[in-house]
Amino acid sequence: MTKIFVFLLPLIITFSQTFPATGADHNPAFLKSVKRNPMKLRTEKLSHFQFYWHDIISGPNPTVVNIIQPPKTNKTTPTGFGMVNMIDDPLTEKPETGSQLLGRAQGFYGVASQGELGLLMAMNFVFLTGKYNGSTLTVLGRNPVFHKVREMPVIGGSGLFRFARGYVQASTHSFDLKTGDAVVEYNVHVLHY
Repeated sequence: MTKIFVFLLPLIITFSQTFPATGADHNPAFLKSVKRNPMKLRTEKLSHFQFYWHDIISGPNPTVVNIIQPPKTNKTTPTGFGMVNMIDDPLTEKPETGSQLLGRAQGFYGVASQGELGLLMAMNFVFLTGKYNGSTLTVLGRNPVFHKVREMPVIGGSGLFRFARGYVQASTHSFDLKTGDAVVEYNVHVLHY
């Protein structure tokens, strides 16, 4: 028994050094503790933004490109389930297309519902003017298009919107049945520093 113990003891020590147990003492090289307030974050505040999102499908300079068509086997679904569009939509101060450009909505939306026109939207609001120039807000959520008001979460941001969280409410301002172009009013409520 002593011979087995003497033989196994070096192996146990080697394995315990090679594969350390996880716990409070384990601190890999890629993990470092930081001070509680490394960026000297100020008091969190709630901001409200209102702007208009222009989804332009028609004309010589569309802001929407279809990247995935629904499968041909999907003829029984009237919603276009499976279709995905990439966007680079202008965000303006007023609903008119010539209104002041505040930023762009860049991302994609796809038809994610078989029973109604429900979109999965993933987009960044990239601000191009004023105090928030260069900052972004990220929206990811479900948009049931034919509901009067749709709510989606703000899941983060960059620049002056680091650590942002909140929600957007979207309501259709106009929709052209002939071209598919839409103007949507967005009200954004976001907590940020």
